[in-house]
Amino acid sequence: MKSHNGITNREFKLLIKPRGLDRRSKITALSDQILIFCKKNKVEFFHLDNATTGLRNIYFYDTPGEDFRRSNIILRVRESRQNVWVDDWCEVTLKCRTHDLSEASKFNPTPKKSMKSRLRLKEEILRGDTVGTQRSIYSNNAILDAVPLDNIFDRTLSSVIKFFPGLASLSIDKKSPLRIVGGSTNKILEACLPIGNLVFGDGVQAHCDIAIWMKSVGDPIVGELAFSYRINDENRAQAKAHKRADKFFQKLQLELADWLEIGSTKTALIYGKPE
Repeated sequence: MKSHNGITNREFKLLIKPRGLDRRSKITALSDQILIFCKKNKVEFFHLDNATTGLRNIYFYDTPGEDFRRSNIILRVRESRQNVWVDDWCEVTLKCRTHDLSEASKFNPTPKKSMKSRLRLKEEILRGDTVGTQRSIYSNNAILDAVPLDNIFDRTLSSVIKFFPGLASLSIDKKSPLRIVGGSTNKILEACLPIGNLVFGDGVQAHCDIAIWMKSVGDPIVGELAFSYRINDENRAQAKAHKRADKFFQKLQLELADWLEIGSTKTALIYGKPE
């Protein structure tokens, strides 16, 4: 782990092959395999047997020329669902995600002062070029938790700048239109199931979940197994625990080699370009 006082979260991600992921038995088998793996490796795993699956729609905005993507910017909307019903409020996230920590840190995603937000500087740990290795990318995030669905923004860059003034610093024509990446039919249905908590050391406890991305119910595109934990002043110096998390991630890839999908992130699959 790179030492940087600004990092607030570490998030480990593995893409999972989509076939059969909409079957509960498949998810149970994966979860059970992780549980056995944790016991073998003496990592405490507080398993959740009866967790509730959350549903939400996910989509991304960009210009027709994908100027955001070229500038390492991601603008994502998440709509929570209760069965077929979509909530009136959504989550909007603006992030700068790059391979360079200093570059990600330079961008200011902070929304205008009247908007309540959560700011996160994340180290996202992905599998490396071969199974059992890892690499990091960094994302500087501003998350708006409760934006009225009918009042997100109109379809122009200038309207989004009213939410996120930092976008004005990008060399993109402010009159550029925005559209949903891949078209309005490219909204993703995500099912997310918490499976438990992993303990790597004192104050270093990670939430672990499985997310399934689908075009519609019964049509999985990809899965993602992820675990993440907060970084704060109390646990930042726990180098042994952070290294233990790294080692666990590398060994977990070997354990789950048959499950793993080639690729970097779910967002990269939507854009059709690696991160």
